[in-house]
Amino acid sequence: MRDFDDNEFPLAYLITFRCYGTWLHGDARGSYRRNSRLMSGVSDVPPRHGLETAERQQLKHPSIKLNPKQRAVVEQSVREVCQHRKYSLRAINARTNHVHSVVSELSYPEPILDAFKSYATRALRRTGLLPAAVKPWARHGSTIYLWKERDVERAVEYVLLGQDHEFKID
Repeated sequence: MRDFDDNEFPLAYLITFRCYGTWLHGDARGSYRRNSRLMSGVSDVPPRHGLETAERQQLKHPSIKLNPKQRAVVEQSVREVCQHRKYSLRAINARTNHVHSVVSELSYPEPILDAFKSYATRALRRTGLLPAAVKPWARHGSTIYLWKERDVERAVEYVLLGQDHEFKID
């Protein structure tokens, strides 16, 4: 629960996007499905092996894992988006199956997420590290609002150093 304030936008966002096919509905880690009938807009999908198998069979190509060269290109492309659009990038970490960033900007996070994914895709294709027919990213992504400076600091630490545990805000 965040303390009351009258800011329209948070101090920063923790933005995460996953590589295609690396975390499917039914996965043992659990997942979420967008649901317009719910107030929060998402519903929990419990682990179910059959569902995960069915989702895997529907993939249009094998799941994507980023190698070190691809991760470097993705990180550089996110930096370029931020520089071009004057976003304040506080942290970036491209992993083998997902990308985390902490960004400050006085706008909603979804267009930032979309820009990160599209710039990264173009950069990977331009450098010959991704074939044209391959979709590198899962649909959507995660945009956590960071309203308090201590949450921003914890998110930066998580992105840069703490990938072995789950990130939670106060």
